[in-house]
Amino acid sequence: MAKKISIGSAVAITLLGCLITFQGTYIALYNRYEKKYAADAITAVTDSLYAGSGGNEQMQEDANAFLDKAMNKLAEVDYLYRNYYIGEMDDEQLLDMVIAGYVAGTGDEYAAYYNAEDFQIFMTDLEGEMAGIGINVIQNTEYNVIEVLNVMPDSPALEAGVQVGDLIISVGEEKEPVELLGYYAAVAKLQGVAGTEAVFTVARGEGYTETVDFRITRAKITEQTVMYHIYEPDPSIGVIKITGFDHKTPEQFVAAVEDLTGSKGCEKLIIDLRYNPGGELSSIVTVLDYLVPKGPIIRIFDADGNQVDEYNSEATELNVPMAVLVNGSTASAAELFTSALRDYDKATIVGTTTYGKGCMQTTVPLSDGGGVSITYRMYSPPFSDNYHGVGIVPDVVVELDEALKNKNIYKITDWEDNQLAAAAAVFGN
Repeated sequence: MAKKISIGSAVAITLLGCLITFQGTYIALYNRYEKKYAADAITAVTDSLYAGSGGNEQMQEDANAFLDKAMNKLAEVDYLYRNYYIGEMDDEQLLDMVIAGYVAGTGDEYAAYYNAEDFQIFMTDLEGEMAGIGINVIQNTEYNVIEVLNVMPDSPALEAGVQVGDLIISVGEEKEPVELLGYYAAVAKLQGVAGTEAVFTVARGEGYTETVDFRITRAKITEQTVMYHIYEPDPSIGVIKITGFDHKTPEQFVAAVEDLTGSKGCEKLIIDLRYNPGGELSSIVTVLDYLVPKGPIIRIFDADGNQVDEYNSEATELNVPMAVLVNGSTASAAELFTSALRDYDKATIVGTTTYGKGCMQTTVPLSDGGGVSITYRMYSPPFSDNYHGVGIVPDVVVELDEALKNKNIYKITDWEDNQLAAAAAVFGN
């Protein structure tokens, strides 16, 4: 199945060529909430490595024992390779792979390691403006490839014919297999700057037996995570689609609501979160603060189940009838959004059961300019239970028509979209 992440991690990555937006995924170190914990983590690591302390004494002893064992084994393998291997070795690449292997070996499903170059890209991506081809991707762990989550409107990828559900199986001029390269290395191969070409091959169709080669010129793209329009069958309804929660989402969302309920005269809103993998904590908190009354928005818990933090909404709220449209690719922050509106009885939920990710990641910088993302908290909606591993069951369950399942979500019309029609129907006449 596809690995979809977000309120803190993701690998919902907006592949925009030169930059990759881990939207809906990692909570950046520089988010307000993360600063405090990142600083704590850096202090703990520094104390542990250089001062011989850093918290639990048994933990320190276990770490020392592990590092001694690991270094001895690594030294043995390194000796063999340097004496017998006929090829050339790149020490920097070796070190990156050692760290990446450690992170993978922890069993942390949503962890990630970034070298200095990738970490800089990661941090830049959070600003929401980049150059690229305009697709959002996730890691498909069933086939160990890159899955296209959605394709941005008016993007080079859409024009070239990239489709939702395409599996990127190889990248680059040499058609290097994603399965062999690894997810992050393959994503890095798709990086570039405006005017350069992204070269890759996708598999699609029943059984993924059809392959299509792409050579797409990257362009400057301002990421638009919020798109909206008047619902064609009923102009009293406005439709707002949120593809992810990033730095620019709150202002885009408020502008959409104000335009639809203002000059366009819409009296009801459908918020479409299908294929939304989540996003940044500060973004989702700001959007929900705009929608719900005074009270909690998100409750955060440590590994022992102790509540360690809470975010709250101010008294103002949006008093417009709402429906929220979700599916199995609605994850993390998007699920929090859904649960919060349900908890406050602000919206009817329509669609299919969501993905089910209720854990958080923090991304901590390393001394060499790299970074590592670690799962370290669980989070819950304002009043209801955590949905991790379970998902959110809609109030109105409706599957997308079979004939539409292989069609680009952006090309499905209002008249065709049976799930959108079901959401509109909750408002009655």
